[in-house]
Amino acid sequence: MLKTSLNGPNLPDSFLFGVATAAYQIEGSADVDGRGPSIWDDFSHTDGKVVNNDTGDIACDHYRLWRSDLDLIKSLNVDAYRFSFSWSRVLPDGRGNVNEKGMAFYDRLIDGCLERGLQPFATLYHWDLPLALYETGGWTERGTAEAFANYAELMTSRFGDRLASITTFNEPWCSSILSYLYGVHAPGKKDLSLALKTVHNQHLGHGMAVQRIKSVNPALSTGIVLNLQSVYAGSDTQEDKQARGRHEIFHNGIFMEPLFQGNYPSEFIDVLGHELPQAWQEDLTIINQPLDFWGLNYYTPSRVINEASSNAKYPRTKEAPMDDTVTRTDIGWEVSADSFYDLLINIYDRYKLPACYITENGACYNNEPVNGEVEDTERLQYIKEHIEAVAKACENNIPVLGYFAWSLMDNFEWAEGYTMRFGLVHVDYETQQRTIKQSGHWYSQLAASHRKQTI
Repeated sequence: MLKTSLNGPNLPDSFLFGVATAAYQIEGSADVDGRGPSIWDDFSHTDGKVVNNDTGDIACDHYRLWRSDLDLIKSLNVDAYRFSFSWSRVLPDGRGNVNEKGMAFYDRLIDGCLERGLQPFATLYHWDLPLALYETGGWTERGTAEAFANYAELMTSRFGDRLASITTFNEPWCSSILSYLYGVHAPGKKDLSLALKTVHNQHLGHGMAVQRIKSVNPALSTGIVLNLQSVYAGSDTQEDKQARGRHEIFHNGIFMEPLFQGNYPSEFIDVLGHELPQAWQEDLTIINQPLDFWGLNYYTPSRVINEASSNAKYPRTKEAPMDDTVTRTDIGWEVSADSFYDLLINIYDRYKLPACYITENGACYNNEPVNGEVEDTERLQYIKEHIEAVAKACENNIPVLGYFAWSLMDNFEWAEGYTMRFGLVHVDYETQQRTIKQSGHWYSQLAASHRKQTI
């Protein structure tokens, strides 16, 4: 087994280690105690949308097994647990009547974290929009942003005094571009106009929510989580280099610039500004809220080439062919810790940003137990290399506050169903037995070693 110490620079003394999950991926109990349906309930129950037609109806049964799951997290020696609220569990229709049984579940979960010495890092939106809101237009309508702000105020009022931090959105790129343009995630649309209206209305919802959170609890550490791409040109040709720039604008810039600079990239506006909601300019001051931190989720680099087809739409790029010698995870993603370091350096060079957490990082390897043990050396090596990249960035004055491994345990992996496993802990979905993997034991030792060194 690899040593627990890092090669090279040390992490800051105050650096946090944590694990992360999301409500729909682990909770199950989809129709229990008054929970309303979300777009992911509807999507996963639509034939052919998810591998094997898997659903989150049961998932990891965390709604019932939360106590033992928190004990499991505690046994990993981490400092913090990042989880998400299910909007439709607390507000079955997305607005209006509050479901007290749903609120009580999160009371128990948060208190359970605190009792075990775990800092609770909560996310308001990890893609599971209440179905009732989708049926009235969802994120393509401004009213959903207003409903989200009301939801944020409700949750802050109830739980804010016990949370270490609150995040508005997890990866809005996924719940807009991946969901409304590429059709891979719920609600499965392929419409550029709807996608860009969703981008803007989620930005607006974020800004409104931050205002509400701070009006209720100004001291609560508040941020947003983005899955930025580290983008490389697939060749040295001028066409591919220009394609790289367009790709970065479309997949990073239209998120970073409104949130942190109060504007959209000018090239994007010139080409696609007409697709944004009317009077979008008036929303920019609301969108551009000061944040206490931001979160970066990172897994793999993006390598692109120019899309020369005459009917290609902006950003007119496509994925570059990948050499067969490239190391990939079981989901097919390239492994490149150097690209992670590059992104951290480049993003802080380009933007004036608050400190960040690495809110998700991890790898898919589908190892199964053998004699009660899961040997996943490739995942262990992936995590080790990426934490070393973080340490190197910290040494170069990038303010990274902590690292959350994705994921605590194997779970419902969205459109991939239960076929892909990212967990530090293996889950047998038939028996719900949890087995800490080799990588989980290593991560536990690393977290304990770091804490011991800083005492």
